[in-house]
Amino acid sequence: MKDRFRLLRERLGEQLWIKPLFMCLISIVGVFITKTADSTKLGEFVPDILEESINTLLSTMSASMLVIATFAVGTMVTSYAAASSKATPRSFSLVIADDVSQNALSAFIGSFIYSVVGLIALENGYFERAGRFALFALTLMVFALVILTFVRWLDRIARLGRIQTTIDSVENATCESLQRRKETRRLGGIPISLKEQGLTPVFSKDIGYLQCIDMASLQEKAEKHKMSIRVVSLPGTFCTPNKVLAYVWPESHNSDATLDNMALDKMSDSFVVGRQRTFADDPRFGLIVLSEIASKALSPAVNDPGTAINIIGSQLRLLSDWSVDCEHRQPVKYNRIEVPELLSRDMLDDAFTAIARDGSGLVEVVIRLQKALHSLATVGDKGIASSALEHARMVQIRAEASLKLDEEKAAVRAAQSQG
Repeated sequence: MKDRFRLLRERLGEQLWIKPLFMCLISIVGVFITKTADSTKLGEFVPDILEESINTLLSTMSASMLVIATFAVGTMVTSYAAASSKATPRSFSLVIADDVSQNALSAFIGSFIYSVVGLIALENGYFERAGRFALFALTLMVFALVILTFVRWLDRIARLGRIQTTIDSVENATCESLQRRKETRRLGGIPISLKEQGLTPVFSKDIGYLQCIDMASLQEKAEKHKMSIRVVSLPGTFCTPNKVLAYVWPESHNSDATLDNMALDKMSDSFVVGRQRTFADDPRFGLIVLSEIASKALSPAVNDPGTAINIIGSQLRLLSDWSVDCEHRQPVKYNRIEVPELLSRDMLDDAFTAIARDGSGLVEVVIRLQKALHSLATVGDKGIASSALEHARMVQIRAEASLKLDEEKAAVRAAQSQG
């Protein structure tokens, strides 16, 4: 359930209406909480605040906050569109989940609702002396919060649509996903065994991308039916009704355990399938998105090799960090579930194939690729090292076919040999 909750939390984080609704409720509750001051002796010690003073503050806030909120929405939409068009549409979920922008919009809408409710309550004589003082103090706090939020948001929105901000968001999300998978490379399961006989397949019921595997649920079902499970589809796999998600088999040859169609359907319920790939449990998706941004930057219409070079550095950081301590013992939480590891070959294909193809005619991109691949070949992970050397060979072949000048070809050869 932990994985499902994380997926749900990330889905809610992409919804722009969640935080504003929450702030609206807090604003309404805040107005009525100030009324409780009238039931205390606070009125004997605080100054008598005129209704006109509070009315002026609340009126100013109500008149300006709706305008600012509308301006904020328009600016955010423009920034989101710019980020998607300059980078890749696959990065949109990260851009829209920006906490600073969502918090700013929530503060603007929440303060507008607070001012309207406060005005109505004040003009109907809802507050006494202590309540008016509490409302005045709370209004000053809300006003200060709005100003600070607005200043911070302006700084953020100036960067939100920039390509480098999008690249940083994708790299950070990919790094978090890789770190989670690095800590449990088999998702807490055990290595794949040699068993090949007596396996019953579990098929997908939906068409889409596998977003998450509820390992705890699978373990519970395996224990209930006295079965072992072999997961064969990892998050990021495109699933169809004829796609095998896992295989199950009895824990012993003498076991009378059986698994009917209903139980198999319940097994497949532990595999969450959606229409889009996600960053949380699918580290390869982040590598692909970075590669897409680089490919777009290398297109003739954009012609921005510097962005591609920056992304090569991002890919190098991510894969180098992944390769560190790759041989340490992995904790086993689910002893009935066999899970394969991510293949280094696939990860390097995701990271570098498109860049090598689209940047083969630019000597500066090819040289940076060769240096990055040489660095990966020396990190110590045998799988990554062998894949990096193979990619370096393919980069050289593409460069020889695309580059025109002999001097540029010689520079690429020197980069491949020296790293």
